[in-house]
Amino acid sequence: MTTTTTLLDRIVDAHGGTRWADVSTISANRHFGGVFWGLKQVPGIAEEGRFTVDLRRQRTSLDHFGADDLRTEFTGDHVAVVRTTPHGDEVIEELADPRSSFRGHVLETPWNRLQLAYFTGYAMWTYNTEPWSFTFPGVHVEEVGPWTEPDGATWDRLRVTYPDSIATHTPTQTLYADADGVLRRRDYEVDIAGASPSVEYMTGQTWVDGLLLATEREIFVRDGDGRALPEPLIVSIGIDDIVVG
Repeated sequence: MTTTTTLLDRIVDAHGGTRWADVSTISANRHFGGVFWGLKQVPGIAEEGRFTVDLRRQRTSLDHFGADDLRTEFTGDHVAVVRTTPHGDEVIEELADPRSSFRGHVLETPWNRLQLAYFTGYAMWTYNTEPWSFTFPGVHVEEVGPWTEPDGATWDRLRVTYPDSIATHTPTQTLYADADGVLRRRDYEVDIAGASPSVEYMTGQTWVDGLLLATEREIFVRDGDGRALPEPLIVSIGIDDIVVG
């Protein structure tokens, strides 16, 4: 009997396979760069600190969110900024249905602190739970054929469509995997920033406690031919001191 291995199977196996089912969280130091934070008028708030993502449900927390004693709590349909005090946690500000606060936004529209918390919450969850999140209930995947990069590398493409219950850049995104099944690229539109077309490259893949994780990401504008414009660097994300729990 012949067993057919799908692209999704290859990708999940390449990044740790069944090990994902054994763990609950990933946390690490984060280092954000690029022009995006200044463009949205929120520099100096989210760029450095630790983050934690939940591998069982959509939940993210970013520590040191503008101050040592502040963190975010993001759960998809709710976001808050919380202060840690000797007497317990104090909610400084919060917002239910944060997605609706972005109606009418274009790329240059400034964000407030809660909108930044929402964006960084869903983005870090999307990036650091993949490819495990591709297997979640309601997530649909479809193989859409190969793609050749400008340098000649040929990658297989997986179209991923998320359900309404998962907050992310845009419902349908395209992921690219190399011959070993390792994720190398993502195409998407940032719906909350005027549907800006984007290309994200993933590098620095590192094994941490049985999981293969990308430790460097660079995000650029995508042109009409599907190519990444080399300038400007919109966002860079580096992670280190990773802990799998």
